[in-house]
Amino acid sequence: MRVCVIGSGGREHAFATTLARDSEVVVTPGSPGIEGSTAQPATEIEADLYIVGPEIPLVQGLADQLRSEGRTVFGPGADGARLEGSKAWMKSLVELAEVPTARYASFDEDEADSAITFLSTLAPPYVVKTDGLAAGKGVLVTDTYSEAVDDVKEKLSGAAFGDSGRRVVIEEGLSGPELSLFALCDGEKAVLIPTSAQDYKRLRDGNLGPNTGGMGCYSPMPTVSPGELDQMMNTAVHPTVEELRKRGIDYRGVLFAGFMMTADGPKLLEFNVRFGDPEAQVILPRFEGDLAETLFQVANGDLQIEPTLSDDAMVTVALASQGYPAAPQIGDVIHGLEQAREIEGVEVFCAGVTSNSRGELVTGGGRVLNVCGRASQLETARDLAYTAVSVISWSGMQHRTDIGASIGIDPGKEEAT
Repeated sequence: MRVCVIGSGGREHAFATTLARDSEVVVTPGSPGIEGSTAQPATEIEADLYIVGPEIPLVQGLADQLRSEGRTVFGPGADGARLEGSKAWMKSLVELAEVPTARYASFDEDEADSAITFLSTLAPPYVVKTDGLAAGKGVLVTDTYSEAVDDVKEKLSGAAFGDSGRRVVIEEGLSGPELSLFALCDGEKAVLIPTSAQDYKRLRDGNLGPNTGGMGCYSPMPTVSPGELDQMMNTAVHPTVEELRKRGIDYRGVLFAGFMMTADGPKLLEFNVRFGDPEAQVILPRFEGDLAETLFQVANGDLQIEPTLSDDAMVTVALASQGYPAAPQIGDVIHGLEQAREIEGVEVFCAGVTSNSRGELVTGGGRVLNVCGRASQLETARDLAYTAVSVISWSGMQHRTDIGASIGIDPGKEEAT
């Protein structure tokens, strides 16, 4: 099978590497660090299956465009992608589906006074989210009321996130460990990918510093049982897919559900309409069997293969450029990449790289590399990842040193959006 992967980050590199076991893979636009990359747009590439990696093209309707040309696409159309493209729309849908979630209200740019009044009825921590896409950085969680008020004003005015923030969703704060769950949806049903993952959003150790797109992740979570995953499918994912079907939305792709494991049971934080990044880097390589055939069946609306994963654990550490997330510095030469890849049990995915005039790989974005360790035990996988991190360097490289260190502990309250 010939597969076209659309995107250029670490998630797409993980897709390409996993799919290449059984398929011919082309990645667009890809990067100099991803084999099979091409500058050709997806619409000019002939393939048996098209996988849309990032959320922005899904929200913008790329899957619809490709399907209108008779192509087989893994990824929802723009109607289903509203689950991620509008948090207010998502919250209203799951409310109708009776999914356990945080109490909330949404407000437009001319409703700042009402938003602040609602905020005053809540107890800390206060949660303020942009309605639209914000590259993983659109959530404020704070115990300080004045900070929450200022954030509401900045978002609604457009100062913080432009048009993405001119509507906000304000939620009651939840506490507990976070969990990421993934299901394959073929338009009729949702099938669990049998694992869990936990990512780390804050830039610095101890969950300090600004929110980011994700500084690391591990999978599976040893504190979560298969029964708990089934419970979350039954209380959140299946009702959501049924509500989508009632609205005539033929959702074909992956559904990424983020939960908070509260004292009152799992509560839904968010839905995303693509594989997470960096969650994909610790889940996709563990797929057993032909991944392309599985996703092809999803795209054709008839999933028959039961997804199975290796029992191995994986830990990934994101290496970020100097100045990330506010002002990433690019163009720094990356050293030690091939040396790291020679370590048994290590994979390194390129998240944000480009090349210079001498053909050297250099930093090309905020999160630059995802360094992954894989082993039968989580602790061993973590050791492998950090051994590989120790041989990679560039000027101003940033990374956390505590990914997976406190298993099952909340890595940063409700910052998965």
